[in-house]
Amino acid sequence: MTGPERRRVSIFGATGSIGQNTVDLIKRDLDAYDVVALTGARNIRQLAADAIHLRAEVAVTADETLLADLRDALAGSGVQAAAGEAALLEAAERPADWIMSAIVGAAGLAPGFRALRHGTTLALANKESLVTAGPLLLAEAAAHGARILPVDSEHSAVFQSLVGEDIDTVERIIITASGGGLRDWPEQALSNATPEDAGAHPTWDMGQRITIDSASMFNKAMELIETKEFFGVPPSKIEAVIHPQSIVHALVGFNDGALMAHLGAPDMRHAIGYALHYPDRKHLPVARLGLAQIATLEFHAPSASRYPALKLARAVMETGGCAGCIFNAAKEVALDAFLARRIGFMDMAGIVEDTLDVMSSKCGLSNAPLTLEDVLHTDQIARDMAQGCIAARIEQKETN
Repeated sequence: MTGPERRRVSIFGATGSIGQNTVDLIKRDLDAYDVVALTGARNIRQLAADAIHLRAEVAVTADETLLADLRDALAGSGVQAAAGEAALLEAAERPADWIMSAIVGAAGLAPGFRALRHGTTLALANKESLVTAGPLLLAEAAAHGARILPVDSEHSAVFQSLVGEDIDTVERIIITASGGGLRDWPEQALSNATPEDAGAHPTWDMGQRITIDSASMFNKAMELIETKEFFGVPPSKIEAVIHPQSIVHALVGFNDGALMAHLGAPDMRHAIGYALHYPDRKHLPVARLGLAQIATLEFHAPSASRYPALKLARAVMETGGCAGCIFNAAKEVALDAFLARRIGFMDMAGIVEDTLDVMSSKCGLSNAPLTLEDVLHTDQIARDMAQGCIAARIEQKETN
C-alpha cells in the first residue's frame, strides 16, 4: 500500500540522457516513490529493465512496431506494456505528483500539456515546449494549479538564483555555453564537420542530437527563447557567453550591479535533483567542486558568424507568435538532414533562416497560435517547408 509520504512519479523520455539520470536518482531512494509510467522510443531493453527495477505501472514505447518486443521483455513482471501516441497520452493522464518531461523534440509537447491538467509538478527538460508554445504551456499550468520547474541546467541555475528576488530588479540574465565539440576548430573548417565531429562533447554527457545542437549553438538559441518565455524578461536582458569549463551554468545581474552565479560540476543530476526535491534541498551523488583545482574560469563572447543560430533566436524572440514553432521545426528537420549527410554543418542555420523567411512571406509570423492544435499544425507545415528549403539548397549546390 502506498505510504503517506511516497510520491507518484512518471518519467517521459526515460531512456534518454535526462531520463536515465532521473532513473538513477529514483533508484537511489526507491522507497520514497511509486513509479507510474516510464516512456521511451526504440531502446526496449533499457526501458523494460528500468520499468521492472522501478516497479512501474506501465512502460510505453513511442514506436508501435515494437509493442510485441516490449511485452516480451516485460513478461511476468506485472508491468503493463503499451505503444504509440495514444498510449503516451494515456500515460500522461495517469495521476502523478511529479512528471519528468524529457522526450526530445515536438513529440514531448502533447504529453506535457496533458499532464498539467492534473495539477501536477512538471519537471521540464523538453525545450520545445517553451520554444513552440511557451504562453500556452504557462497558461495551461496556471489554469490547473500546476507547477512547472526548469530542468535545463541553465534555467535551473537562473531559477535558483532568483529565489527570494524580485524579477523587476533583474537587469540581465546570462546563459553560459560550452561552445560544443567544434569550439576550437577554425571557422572556415566548420562546413566540413561530420556528425561524428559535432557529436563529441568536451564536458557534458548528452545524447547525439543535443550534442550536435550544442556544437551549432542551436541548443543555446533554444535556451535564449526559453529564458524569455519562462521568466518573462525582454530579449534585451538576455545574453549568451562561451564558458568552456561548464562550471558556471548561468548568472543573474541585478539593478544594484550584483551578479548571482550558480556553479556546479557538469552533471545533469544537479538540476534534476533540485526539481525532484523542490522546495527542499537533499543530498545528491554529484562531484563537489574544488575551486583551487579549477583555478581559472574563462568567458568569451560568441562569434555571430560562427554561431548564426543565436542571431536567429533573437529574431524569433522579437517576432513572437508562431516564430518559435517554425524555428524549432526547421531546426529538427535540418538536423535530420545533417545526420543523413544531405547537408553540411553550417547549412543547418541557413535552412532555418530560409524556412522562417518563406513562411513569413506566405503566412506571416506574428499571429500567435491560440491552441495546441494550432501549434502542432504550424509545426507540420514548417517541417514540410523546411524539406522544400533543403531540396532547393541541394539543387542549387549541384548546379553551381
